[in-house]
Amino acid sequence: MLAAFVIVVGLLRWLPPPMSSLMLQRWVSALIDHDSSFHLQYRWVSLANISPRMALAVVAAEDQKFPDHHGFDLQAINLALRDNEHRELPRGASTISQQVAKNLFLWPGRSLLRKGVEAACTVLLEGLWPKRRILEVYLNIVEFGPGIFGVGAASANYFGKSPKNLQESEAARLAAVLPNPHQLHAGQPTAYVLKRSSAIKRQMALLGGSDYLEKVLNP
Repeated sequence: MLAAFVIVVGLLRWLPPPMSSLMLQRWVSALIDHDSSFHLQYRWVSLANISPRMALAVVAAEDQKFPDHHGFDLQAINLALRDNEHRELPRGASTISQQVAKNLFLWPGRSLLRKGVEAACTVLLEGLWPKRRILEVYLNIVEFGPGIFGVGAASANYFGKSPKNLQESEAARLAAVLPNPHQLHAGQPTAYVLKRSSAIKRQMALLGGSDYLEKVLNP
């Protein structure tokens, strides 16, 4: 089974995933709840057809050390362990690599077993995939709204355009909803989403703009 899983991960370095574990979970949950309003929207888009602004926006929002770490942000993990004892809402510390491992392959939950499997999958992804591929898969499977997976579906739904033509403000607004895509809305943003998207744009500038991901996007 382990060998088969490694082969699957190796093949997904080149092949678009037909579906992620999270997509399947959302679909099954809708079936069980008889939710006829649920429609799974997922359309693979190659990284070459996604605006570099979108790639930078998610890195600025979710994982600013992505170009340099090896799957884990140890500083963020230490901060989370220190602060979460005193926070009602836990501080997140998952990198983009960890989120790909979790959303693509795993089940929800915060058990030690799940976190251990997630860590092992993250190491495997970092070992078998280049950073460019990890970012490409992330942008295609991350959830931007109920049933809306990937930047292809999100940019069409919220802005009526292809992800290649996303402007900086639109990319930042999409990245702003990632912490809670079922409550936050990129198309009809609240004051909180607009404030968060402005903060993301500032971080994009502080990182140095699109040059920050040069070694990832053009290795």
